[in-house]
Amino acid sequence: MSNIFKAACAQTTTGPDVDANISHASDLVRRARDAGADFIGLPEVVNVMDLDRKALAGKTSVEADDVTLAAMRDLARETGAWLLLGSLVVKHDGAADDSGRPKFANRSFLIDAAGEIQARYDKIHMFDVDLKDGESYRESKAYEPGEHSTLAETPWGGLGMTICYDLRFPHLYRGLAKAGAGMFTIPAAFTRPTGAAHWHILMRARAIENGCFVIAPAQCGHHGDERYTYGHSLIVAPWGEVLADGGDEPGIVVAEIDMDRVGEARGMVPSLHNDRDFRAE
Repeated sequence: MSNIFKAACAQTTTGPDVDANISHASDLVRRARDAGADFIGLPEVVNVMDLDRKALAGKTSVEADDVTLAAMRDLARETGAWLLLGSLVVKHDGAADDSGRPKFANRSFLIDAAGEIQARYDKIHMFDVDLKDGESYRESKAYEPGEHSTLAETPWGGLGMTICYDLRFPHLYRGLAKAGAGMFTIPAAFTRPTGAAHWHILMRARAIENGCFVIAPAQCGHHGDERYTYGHSLIVAPWGEVLADGGDEPGIVVAEIDMDRVGEARGMVPSLHNDRDFRAE
């Protein structure tokens, strides 16, 4: 397999209708494949966005029964592309909140060209915050956090799988890079205020400090219930150049990835090799 391939980000505006979301995402995946993409990333919570927890429970299932996962596995076989389902909302096996209500998992899937699931990752860091504009998020109330990182193997090299708010925890990416990742996936549903302030800066920082490609498919637009996301799906090179930016509308962006650039960037700034343990005093 060549070290050079084409990666795409499919930028969606996911809503509360699962079937409509599958159709929307599938159309973008086919467009990306027609544009030559070998690896196609979809955003976080691509199967459904609904802030009503009871309604969300009625629209989701455990992984084995998830209709979006099944459809995307079929789509990978149809197109012959590797797919990253940035994340799906699935019912967690066994986890419940203080009231006894079942919790969800925010789970990313890597699917190969034969439709097989090659890796899974449950989002580790929960987004619990009150924003100045009155928006409030308590992801930990409904979602069970993951407990381990995931390094997946692809035909082009090691891939570190992360999700959205993980972006703000640089030690996760350092660990993945040291374990063998040459690429990070950071699918997201970033809010507009935080996106405008930090999205590009942090994506470029994670690429630069680890000498890795970053592939970050994002949600965009209005999702109902006063929920707006930032968009600007990004593909970033190991030296920090933005190779593709999805703007603020649904669509696709495609960029050529040359994995030899990982070694070149790390050779010029060998920070992974120069890392040292230290104690805080």
